[in-house]
Amino acid sequence: MARLFRRRPRGRQYVAEASDLSPVASGRYDFVLSSHVLEHSANSLKALRELLRSLRDNELLVLLPHREGTFDHRRPVTSLAHLLADEVANMGEDDMTHFEEIIALHDLARDPEAGTPEQFRERSRNNHENRCFHHHVFDMQRVVEVLDHSGVQLLAASVFATHRQA
Repeated sequence: MARLFRRRPRGRQYVAEASDLSPVASGRYDFVLSSHVLEHSANSLKALRELLRSLRDNELLVLLPHREGTFDHRRPVTSLAHLLADEVANMGEDDMTHFEEIIALHDLARDPEAGTPEQFRERSRNNHENRCFHHHVFDMQRVVEVLDHSGVQLLAASVFATHRQA
């Protein structure tokens, strides 16, 4: 079995901003897994458009943004209108529009790596370098609306709880 894997060509690794996947050729992939990417993007619709561009026609994209299972569960879901406005404005990844909301409503108990409130505030101030916070918050309804807006055919939708509800 090990010999089988040795015969396969090596894969490629791309390090790129989700809203600019220009190193990735259009229509290159049959399958893309986007695990907790859209919420980290200041311009989520642009990032989605780039993910879709990288796919061959009629192939599969799996998205995993989920408010209830993360430290964002206290934050309001981002409206489609807000996401559209960010797209029209070509919002950059240095955007700090949601900083105060994030600081006020981030559940540090669900994000132990964030440290103390002061450490989290400092880490969040440097978001353009470490990309730690979620610009936007998605629930299932918003994901469906975004996909519909983007002309994507939804094959299935599921919610997986990663934290027990208090």
